[in-house]
Amino acid sequence: MSHQPDSDAGRVFIGYARVSTRGQNLDQQRAALGGAGCIRVFEEKASGAKRDRPALAQMLDHLRPGDVVTITRLDRLARSTADLLDIAKHIDAAGAGLRSLAEPWADTTTPAGRMILTVFAGIADFERSLIVERTSAGRSAAKARGVRFGPAPTLSAEQIAYARQLIHEDKKPVAAVARLLGVHRATLYRALDTVPAK
Repeated sequence: MSHQPDSDAGRVFIGYARVSTRGQNLDQQRAALGGAGCIRVFEEKASGAKRDRPALAQMLDHLRPGDVVTITRLDRLARSTADLLDIAKHIDAAGAGLRSLAEPWADTTTPAGRMILTVFAGIADFERSLIVERTSAGRSAAKARGVRFGPAPTLSAEQIAYARQLIHEDKKPVAAVARLLGVHRATLYRALDTVPAK
């Protein structure tokens, strides 16, 4: 007898199981997903932190409208809220749903589950905007204290002063001075324009 609710009639359940190391086995997840009605289970032995997970990519490509991706727990599918939302977006784009056996609220085949995922997306977006705001405020404060951003200058103030002396007093060609300092001629010109003569 099926354990699936009536609203699941006609849906195709696709399982995804993952363990982090080769020493662990997938038996428990395989059994739980089989018991939940999954007709196919994509299995992976890979860290959740890895972006390149072939079985996950294969499963996402395999999805058809009406399919329901089923997992035993959310941490088997995603390593962070942002990662979960990204994967959920791919699943939704395929016209499929997502549900977790351990977290019944994470079921995008129901209006409540879709609403919760929308709230998650809003929180993640809010967190991103806070990070951008804090970073921007931090950079502004650092600039006010005289901190310089960007790559370190190629030539030190002493090297620029030496180059200026060679060019103006010793009448050395700019190209020769640039070669001596191990930089391109354009870099030397920029440095001479940026740092005023004393």
